[in-house]
Amino acid sequence: MKIDRGVLAVAVAPGLVLGAVVATVGAGLAATLAPDERAAVAELLAPRVALLLMAWALLALALGLGSVRVHARAVAAPRRLAEAARAAFVDGSASPLAASPDIALCSSGVRALAECVDLLAAERAGLHAAIDVRVQAAARGIEEERGRLAALMSELTQSVVVCNLDGRILLYNLRARWQFRTLSNAPAVNDGAELIGLGRSIYAVFDRQVVVHALDSIRQRLLRGVVQPSAQFVTSARGGQLLRVQLAAVRDASADAADPARLTGFVLMLHDITREFEHDTAQDRLLHDLTEGSRASLGSLQAALDMLALPDLEAPMRERFGQVVRDEVRSLSARIQTLTTEASRSSKTRWPLEHMPGTELVAAAHARIEALTGLRVTVPEVDPALWLQVDGYALLQALVSLASRLEAELAIGHVQLRLGAEGARAHLDLAWHGTALSTETALGWESEPMRIADEVSLLSVRDVVDRHGGEFWFQRERIRHEAFFRFLLPLAAVQSVQAAPPEPLAVDSRPEYYDFDLFQTAGGADALDDRRLADLSYTVFDTETTGLDPAENEILQIGAVRIVNGRLLRQECFEQLVDPGRRIPEASIAIHGITQAMVTGQPAIDRVLPAFHAFASDTVLVAHNAAFDMRFLQ
Repeated sequence: MKIDRGVLAVAVAPGLVLGAVVATVGAGLAATLAPDERAAVAELLAPRVALLLMAWALLALALGLGSVRVHARAVAAPRRLAEAARAAFVDGSASPLAASPDIALCSSGVRALAECVDLLAAERAGLHAAIDVRVQAAARGIEEERGRLAALMSELTQSVVVCNLDGRILLYNLRARWQFRTLSNAPAVNDGAELIGLGRSIYAVFDRQVVVHALDSIRQRLLRGVVQPSAQFVTSARGGQLLRVQLAAVRDASADAADPARLTGFVLMLHDITREFEHDTAQDRLLHDLTEGSRASLGSLQAALDMLALPDLEAPMRERFGQVVRDEVRSLSARIQTLTTEASRSSKTRWPLEHMPGTELVAAAHARIEALTGLRVTVPEVDPALWLQVDGYALLQALVSLASRLEAELAIGHVQLRLGAEGARAHLDLAWHGTALSTETALGWESEPMRIADEVSLLSVRDVVDRHGGEFWFQRERIRHEAFFRFLLPLAAVQSVQAAPPEPLAVDSRPEYYDFDLFQTAGGADALDDRRLADLSYTVFDTETTGLDPAENEILQIGAVRIVNGRLLRQECFEQLVDPGRRIPEASIAIHGITQAMVTGQPAIDRVLPAFHAFASDTVLVAHNAAFDMRFLQ
């Protein structure tokens, strides 16, 4: 047991003081007595010294206990009260002070002070709790807004990319991810996904000077007082595509009137106009050919008519010039017909069509026909890789209209929907067995306005087909006693669809298509040696090889994933098999499981390495055995 020196001093001090006082008083009395009186007093007290010492000890003990009690109430308790109050205000972990046994022994004033401290501590804790609730609510609100923004961005049909001032991508949507794959120089390698990703530089795709010029023009407009300036430019990507880019600035929220042009980043909205440009170029060429050809034809016609106007022109010459007139009129008519045909085709193909999986179209038609007509519908298996470029709503209207007429006019109770690929197009059949349909009736259904229940559309089935630049016909299979309407529809371009994005890894959150913390990473081009490890971006990679000797073996597969701002970006992966150009030893197959059949037809390493280099650019490479992997990469 440890003895408190302070309490010990408080307990001993009264006895010592008492002894000192008695000794001082005795010495003073002795000094006033005569020698014979001092001797008489000494003789009187000598036999009673033990009794006097015992009396002094008892009195000192009583005084010591009293002083300890007084010290506990007047000194120690306030000190403990101060310590407890400090703990309550600093740590927020103390229990009520007034209920403490030590405080209960104190004076009423100390107890009242303890109650006041408890009230202040409770009020402070309540304020802290309220602030914590508000902070958490604000944090949740910000996170919800971020998630809502990310969700809206991901569903936009236009490519959107948000960058900080260094050009580092901090947000992009799924449409931009697909479009950047089409801009890749090696779209067959890892789906061409090496160009876009959080923390990557947008200048891998766009010329830096073009973007800087657009930002400068926006700053000038901000200085002139324009509220929401934007800039547009057309640029060619390195893959040859033409992109129309609209650039909007992200202004600094703390910007003041003295510096209204302070920016933190910019937003890019991208639109691939390659096809539009090619279409307009073809139209211009067609008009030019028509103009030049018509000018020549009109000149020939004028000359021939002038000759025919001569009264003394001989009959053979008159016939010859008449033939010239007929030939030139025929040629001019052919040119006009060509222009008309091209214009008609253009008006049809430029109707807005969407990319739609064939399975979704058939499923929607199945549900709609059964719901609106009461017909029983069967659907054979549809290839999930089949994508169409269609106006889904108009096509469903056409299918439901035809099905309702089959049910109403021919009493058909069951139809079948079939979808399959046929060359560069897809055929969609609405088939049935039973009552035959005449060709004349089918032509009438094709050209008449579509009718669904009590609603009559302004469009006919033929109008819907023309919008798709497709074909439509009625056909009978007499042997199978089957008849069907067939729609010939355009397939979606493979480069535009790029199939579905790769299956994400099992995660509980939305794909990592944004990181707003990158707004704060100004000076991203600083030397790596001057940056904290937490501020670096990493590419964690691994390779599989045909053997262990880099001089004699080849890479079979490269896999990598990026880490930005401490986040593992599961959606930004690099995983590519490589054709080694040689047989894979059976001993190595037993280790990595990659067989010869798996690498057959895969790109060679001279195509994979540039894509991996672009994927890992501006990052620190991390590997389990980096020396081994780097020797193969070198």
